[in-house]
Amino acid sequence: MKTILPALRLFAVLTLLTGAVYPLAVTGVARLCFPKPACGSLIERRGVVVGSGLIAQNFTNAAYFWPRPSSGGFATVPSAASNKGPTSKDLRQAVEDRAARWRQAERLPADAPVPAELLLASGSGLDPDISPEAARFQMERVARARGFTPEQRQRLSDLIEQSIEPPQLGILGEPRVNVLKLNLSVDSLGSSRE
Repeated sequence: MKTILPALRLFAVLTLLTGAVYPLAVTGVARLCFPKPACGSLIERRGVVVGSGLIAQNFTNAAYFWPRPSSGGFATVPSAASNKGPTSKDLRQAVEDRAARWRQAERLPADAPVPAELLLASGSGLDPDISPEAARFQMERVARARGFTPEQRQRLSDLIEQSIEPPQLGILGEPRVNVLKLNLSVDSLGSSRE
């Protein structure tokens, strides 16, 4: 009994400190110093939250740019990589199916190259960004689906270039385009034909 009571008290104190006090303190500091990221980098349109700049959404309408594929169906809870290696027949078939889908959507020949990132899911399956090349690859489909004039097509091209975010701190990562932010900007160029 001499050891059980102090052990229980220590357990209660550590549970309170590490389970309540510490998480609340870290959350409070994060909300003060980094309010937008600490709240999920939520993106609003006309006062309504439409998504997060940190999590991909499954755009399938031809009038919008599409993200990378997701192994978890764009669900946040089971997000993860497929864990299929380069010798996996399932992965090879999935890549071939995705390539055929992209070629059909973009109206390309059966042997036309497709950017690799549009064929393979990211490690989390929720990558919100694509490369500038992948955005440019989709531009004609988006313009065609929206019935853009040549002037609007040029504005769409300019919008893609303006949406490119540089590597973090100038050295971390690659230039990228956030798909949700780009799609919201594209809506300002004209209404889509559904």
